[in-house]
Amino acid sequence: MSNRSYTSVWSDLREVEFSQGFLQAGPYRTRYLRAGDESKPTLLMLHGITGHAEAYVRNLAAHGEHFNTYAIDFVGHGYSAKPRHPLEIEHYIDQLQHVLDTLGVERAYLTGESLGGWVTAKMAAHHPDRVERIALNTMGGTMANPQVMERLYTLSMAAAKDPSWERVKARLEWLMADPAMVTDDLIRTRQAIFEQPDWLAACTANMALQDLEIRRRNMVTDEELASIKAPALVLWTTKDPSGPVAEAERIASLIPGSALAIMDNCGHWPQYEDAETFNRIHLDFLLGR
Repeated sequence: MSNRSYTSVWSDLREVEFSQGFLQAGPYRTRYLRAGDESKPTLLMLHGITGHAEAYVRNLAAHGEHFNTYAIDFVGHGYSAKPRHPLEIEHYIDQLQHVLDTLGVERAYLTGESLGGWVTAKMAAHHPDRVERIALNTMGGTMANPQVMERLYTLSMAAAKDPSWERVKARLEWLMADPAMVTDDLIRTRQAIFEQPDWLAACTANMALQDLEIRRRNMVTDEELASIKAPALVLWTTKDPSGPVAEAERIASLIPGSALAIMDNCGHWPQYEDAETFNRIHLDFLLGR
């Protein structure tokens, strides 16, 4: 039984000067949380599959001091646009490019967790002119483990079909090393997203990457990792449910000059579970310290 005190999204943001809004980024209405201002370099924070911008509520203040920081909802996720077709990596990259164009930003810093890391790596490999530095946080896209894929699909679709408290809680607990990190407030935040009338169709679309055939054609290849020119941080955890630390070591060995950081006692959301450690490691890298 954890003795952690109660937290909420609002308590995480209560002393943060931030804004929430929507960008019309090409065809994609894109929701964001923002901290910082236009005088600073742009940083995009990218969440994982079935996730949303609140994945970064504990990181906005620290990063907003140094960056014009946007945590966005991917297309098909959160409160962003919900296309009516299976979502593959090219669609997320298209959204990112439109977001940058809408912001008038040629090059940005990118950090991504899980799916966000997958998209970030592909973006860096194929659009190096738009990327300054990248952080790959428990990134997806380099493995196709049928057991992990089936577990993720089952939990996600169960909560999409029946967004009950217990099903949404179970989906969130998959992310955490300590289930007590899944607070009532976090459950309700995600439950509200899953209760949207179009969520079942959207979840089916964003679960396309759990289909083995679709996943294989979207995976990040060793050649793509080796082609990345941007300075890169590969961040992993000792209790990540998606794959072992050895995979992070392999990824880091392939990206020229990359840095590797391993966080203890965290699962798939280290930026949330141990924000203080994550913010320190992450900012040291992004700022070149």
